[in-house]
Amino acid sequence: MGMFGGHGLIGLIIGIVLLVVPAWKIVEKAGYPGPLALLVLVPVVNVVALWLFAFSAWPRGGR
Repeated sequence: MGMFGGHGLIGLIIGIVLLVVPAWKIVEKAGYPGPLALLVLVPVVNVVALWLFAFSAWPRGGR
C-alpha cells in the first residue's frame, strides 16, 4: 500500500486539489493572477513564492 492507501492516482488528484484550490483563492484575493497558485506544486519554488507573497506589496492594498 502506498501513501494514499493503495489508490495512488485518486489520492494524488485529491491532494493536488486540496493544495491548489485554496492557494488559487488566496492568490486572487491578493490581486495576483490565479495561475500563480500552481507554484505550490513545484518543490522549492513553492517556498520561495510563499516568502515573496508574504513580504511584497499586494496589488489590492495589502502591506
